Amino acid sequence: MTKKQADAERGPRLDAGAVVRAALELLDESGLDALSTRAVADRLGVRMNTVLWHVKTKARLLELMADAVVGQAPLDRLPDAWDDRARELVRRYRRALLARRDGAALVTGTYPAEPHTLRFAEALVGALLDGGMAEREAAWTMWALVYFTLGLAQEEQSAAARPRDGGLDRAVSADTHPALHRTLAHLGAESFDARFEFGLDAILTRG
Repeated sequence: MTKKQADAERGPRLDAGAVVRAALELLDESGLDALSTRAVADRLGVRMNTVLWHVKTKARLLELMADAVVGQAPLDRLPDAWDDRARELVRRYRRALLARRDGAALVTGTYPAEPHTLRFAEALVGALLDGGMAEREAAWTMWALVYFTLGLAQEEQSAAARPRDGGLDRAVSADTHPALHRTLAHLGAESFDARFEFGLDAILTRG
């Protein structure tokens, strides 16, 4: 590619934001496993090197995509009470993850110190500090909330693809796994909304 061709492809019609938007469209259509810089380039009608010029590496592209997903969690019109504010922030975070195909898996695999992610973290940690938590407690509670939400959202998004063959029912027996057998009816529950609210409450009201 000549410099003139490269400059044309890097012109006003294409920037990092356009690359991320195209990548998110591909994510929704085909899932995270099918996402590649070549596929993004094909969608945009440019060379793969042009995509990499804007985002440098696939890992960097995934970071920018993850930040865009988190950016879909609005930070306005939040409750005044710190605990209600924290709950609402985490609910919005979960909705943002679920709004994109494989959104939770995408965000789980990245650690972007990017504007949307930092703004969300600032709002959540700020709510926890307003509740009287010490600095370490606020930081670790934020991580507990984020990791719990990511894990449950990832399970929810993958549930549709899993066969419902009763494997857990066959593997757990009253003789070998008495405790698991007693709770078996709840272990396979797919009431993700209720499980999310239970975990959210457990983390924020512990002790």
